[in-house]
Amino acid sequence: MEHLLSTWGYLALFAVTFLSSMGIPVGSEIAIVYGGALASGQLGTSGDHLNLFLVILVALVGELVGSSAGYAIGYFGGRPLVDRVGKYVLLTHKDLDRAERWFDGRGESVVLIGRLIPLIRSFISLAAGLAEMTVGKYAVLTVLGCGIWCAALASIGYSLGSSWHHIVQAFHYAGYVAGALAVIAVIAVFLHRVRAVRAQGDRAVGGAGAGDEPGL
Repeated sequence: MEHLLSTWGYLALFAVTFLSSMGIPVGSEIAIVYGGALASGQLGTSGDHLNLFLVILVALVGELVGSSAGYAIGYFGGRPLVDRVGKYVLLTHKDLDRAERWFDGRGESVVLIGRLIPLIRSFISLAAGLAEMTVGKYAVLTVLGCGIWCAALASIGYSLGSSWHHIVQAFHYAGYVAGALAVIAVIAVFLHRVRAVRAQGDRAVGGAGAGDEPGL
């Protein structure tokens, strides 16, 4: 991530935040913090030319574009889209039910609050689209929530400055353990999602078969 941002700067930051806001776990939090650290000009890398304001702005734009795409998928595609391509992204009807219940139970303010909660923030757009939240309210709450998120993370990185490498070094060995645990967790989640999608497909086939029996 450090090499990517140091080499490609704002473009890499935009890409990472865009993908993350679409629900793909690519570590946008680390990218924004490191972007802020680069903007401090104290790391001695090629990325030290970055500007804090532009880091926040680019990250915000990436978040907004990705969030808008997620909202559009939920609003215009919704469940019919899941019927067609859900299995390819390991998304089931239960996931949609859960997202809708979480959204309905907390009201539209969940769009703002959810933007400040890791993991959950990536799926807020889809839930808002499925709930057919008005574009105006969604846009205002999304800009506010993403703005706070990006500004806070970039400012943390900027305040760390030259301390960034010391902190990374301090967690160097612990990072190996955390990385291994993260890989195991990702594999476990992936296998669980595959089983859930297959189970849904089996139920659909079984239901279709049962519906055909009377006509035999």
